[in-house]
Amino acid sequence: MHSQLYSKFKFITHIVVFIILTFCFIVTLFIPSCKSSNRIDGYVYYRLSANPSTLDPALIVDVTGGAISAKLFNGLVRLDESLRVVPDIAYKWEISQDGRSYIFYLKKDVLFSNRREVTAYDFKYSFERVLSPHTMSPNTWVLDRIDGTEDFINGNVGDVKGIRVEGRYRLKITLKEPFAPFLSLLCMTAAYVVPKEEIERLGVDFSVYPSGTGPFILKEWRHNQFLRLEARNDYFDGKPVIMGIMYRIIPEDLTVVAEFESGNLDVITVPASEFRRYKESPKWRDLISSAPGINTYYLGFNCDRAPFNNPLLRKAVSYAIDREKILKTIYEDRGILASGPIPHVLKTWDIPQRYSYNSQKAISLLKQAGYPNGVKIKIYLTSDQEVMDILEVIQGYLKNVGIDAELRQLEWSAYKEAINKGEPDAFWISWWADYPDPENFLFPLFHSSNLGPAGNRARFKDKEVDVLIEKGQRSMDKKMRDKYYHNAEELIVEYAPWVFFWHRTEYTIRQPWIKNYKIYPIYSIDKGMNQTVHPKGMEIGVNHTVHTIG
Repeated sequence: MHSQLYSKFKFITHIVVFIILTFCFIVTLFIPSCKSSNRIDGYVYYRLSANPSTLDPALIVDVTGGAISAKLFNGLVRLDESLRVVPDIAYKWEISQDGRSYIFYLKKDVLFSNRREVTAYDFKYSFERVLSPHTMSPNTWVLDRIDGTEDFINGNVGDVKGIRVEGRYRLKITLKEPFAPFLSLLCMTAAYVVPKEEIERLGVDFSVYPSGTGPFILKEWRHNQFLRLEARNDYFDGKPVIMGIMYRIIPEDLTVVAEFESGNLDVITVPASEFRRYKESPKWRDLISSAPGINTYYLGFNCDRAPFNNPLLRKAVSYAIDREKILKTIYEDRGILASGPIPHVLKTWDIPQRYSYNSQKAISLLKQAGYPNGVKIKIYLTSDQEVMDILEVIQGYLKNVGIDAELRQLEWSAYKEAINKGEPDAFWISWWADYPDPENFLFPLFHSSNLGPAGNRARFKDKEVDVLIEKGQRSMDKKMRDKYYHNAEELIVEYAPWVFFWHRTEYTIRQPWIKNYKIYPIYSIDKGMNQTVHPKGMEIGVNHTVHTIG
């Protein structure tokens, strides 16, 4: 029954897309302003689904803001395509033998967009600004492992003793204790350098008039319409190939598809409803790019109270659901089956599949857990149609083994508040990497110090897992660190605080005139430097006219 409803939904969606595309084509014939020629030469056009809330690195918490700020700012270090930490404004660094101290050597002649040179003092100011209570940054956790941050945050001292300028181009950072992923944290948005004089001049308006060291500057921002980034000629790592980037803000996926197929957008994330059509289209299939997502989708249990404080019941649910079938059908194979919480691209070890579909084993475990007549549970989910489609299938699998699951759908803010408080028995959610390290899928999600809003929404507690995670954090030897993380993940899988579903693959589709395009697993890698846009001309049958916005 569900598959029939799903097929009807997909059919109706395609009919609506066809109508919109037809309408757009007709309008394009009669209204010049709708033509694909109304573009700025040399610009690449992207879609944003929502207006960025801020472009101040100290305040950014969303992917949209982070992706744009990566093109406006730089840090001491950055990630390359292989997720390795490489030089950015710092051309080299040294780490002390005990793993606590880092010395960074900065490149000379790196300029902010106001033409002032960046120095070590700017990084000290930028880091202390993130940590200052006056900034009210939600990102203090990125830097709070630095020595002296507690006294600074509490107002007991005027600066952070663990951040020291040792010369115009030399910066020393000392941590409270060794923390292996620290360099990865410095690749994040919150660790970007900002100019003090512009912050003091603009105040809160810096969030909409940002000034950084990146390859682009924000030329224009019309809220809820578009953002226009213009390439710099004086970027320290060379001039971008393109002239600029236009981010158009379009909330509805159907409108995005119509605009893309009319040539008004160059690159879009493939909407779930259109994935099969594009994948099977001779015109478009070779223009799809993909990258393994550094994420995990899961059904989490509230392990802190009945009924899911019983690991046998948690395992029963894991065996009751055919995750592989859901991935291949409803989810259209847009991911990799998960065997544990850590994505495959971040680990050097293998975790075999422990909970392959076995309804008879699920029924047996249900009885062993003390529920021979079944059990009723409440599963919370967001108000997203695709999520509802998946959960209705899961609901059917659970019913087959005697688990009566009530689905409770909530708007995102109410949903997040409910799971942070531990209200549901179980919940559907995903976790996306803040930085590419296995620790980011262990400490926030399973350490007992992070119960609830801090990330451990399953309220999972195990002393042995805590110790293994902590040892991994402190170990500077990669082999030993991987051993600790591997053992921690093995225990987590054994205790089954989640049903581990999949690691979603990211798919984008581009126009044929976009060359050298790459899709990256983490948004901050993309500085917008190498892709090119070729004049379309006869390729789409329109005159290529310059149309300047603003």
